[in-house]
Amino acid sequence: MFGEFLNIVFKSIKLDKTLYSDNKNFGEAAIYFAGLIMILDGIAGAVAANTIIKTAVAMSGLTAILTWLVWGIFIYVIGVKLFPDKQTKVPFKKVLTAVGFAHAPGLIRFFAVTPELMVPIIFLTAKSLKEDVLKGYKVGADDYLNKPFDSEVLLLKIKAIIQRKTVESIADSKQFEFKIGSFKLNSKLRFLTQGDTQIKLSPKENELLRLLALHVNDLMPREIALTKIWRDENYFTSRSMDVYIAKLRKYLKLDPKVEILNIHGEGFRLVINA
Repeated sequence: MFGEFLNIVFKSIKLDKTLYSDNKNFGEAAIYFAGLIMILDGIAGAVAANTIIKTAVAMSGLTAILTWLVWGIFIYVIGVKLFPDKQTKVPFKKVLTAVGFAHAPGLIRFFAVTPELMVPIIFLTAKSLKEDVLKGYKVGADDYLNKPFDSEVLLLKIKAIIQRKTVESIADSKQFEFKIGSFKLNSKLRFLTQGDTQIKLSPKENELLRLLALHVNDLMPREIALTKIWRDENYFTSRSMDVYIAKLRKYLKLDPKVEILNIHGEGFRLVINA
């Protein structure tokens, strides 16, 4: 059922005319799908207008339902009763359902103001020309896979993208205060403090230690640090990062329980031993 709902939403967003001409889309559950789309569209509108705090979610949904009924009645009266036609002789329920379906593109407003809701996109297509691949990436694809493809390869690609998105979301955290063993890091002021000792970090030292602290006791992928701090991933920026890692190790050696481990070919781990 959820798959059927998503199919309706995608067809509406693509402005696919078959959504309204194919009776398969107007089954028993269609009216409920339409109602759900209207409620979500109402909430999306409130979020996009930045009024979700002032207006309760329930009120946004109720307003959307009332709007849905008003539009449905208006279209039914004008198009079916006052100006009847062979193609417009449909029951009110179908008109109401169609109006609901037509509001699905409004759900895109969620992503305009909350980009963290965006889901990874992988193109699975028979188009293998360079122009097609470039176009796919330009419109926002995370990966591009030509048909025929191996299902195991697809699963591994999905897994890799999900892991990368998770790591990127951690790196985008707004946290700026960290406890690293006996140290305290304030990444806003760029101070690393241990007791009465205070070290003023350089911008790159600060950002690198912050990323390590966000991944404490876990792997911080090398490519994440390079793209977030150095804005490029190549041999020279990689060597530059190694130099900054050495500097951070020098600062942190004041606490023997804290160490930065090199995970060959992958990245680094900031480890705090008990």
